[in-house]
Amino acid sequence: QVQLVESGGGVVQAGGSLRLSCVAFERTFSTYAMGWFRQAPGKEREFVSGVNRDGSTIYVPNSIDGRFTVSRDNARNALYLQMNSLTPEDTAMYYCAASRIYAAHSPANYDFWGQGTQVTVSS
Repeated sequence: QVQLVESGGGVVQAGGSLRLSCVAFERTFSTYAMGWFRQAPGKEREFVSGVNRDGSTIYVPNSIDGRFTVSRDNARNALYLQMNSLTPEDTAMYYCAASRIYAAHSPANYDFWGQGTQVTVSS
């Protein structure tokens, strides 16, 4: 079992920024593609961004604009999501996830999940 722990969430005003972190308590972290998802109340879990094993390729769904940037630091066993120009519509629980295959948009492609970190953007 790969344990993933997210942090960095909180309450910010619209227009502000946050950087989310996800650390993996797993020495084989670099063998996993990683993704960020979010889920707001009453909505489906949504793919935000993904990154391949060495950080050289990112994956962004059509529904996500350029305000979010994913990165990873395998030396730190860490995944990051930089979020800028936040709006209230970005309010959600944000999850990191690990895939043994690739960072696809479907949650079904991911094998391990963190417990999430809450992001709340006020007007």
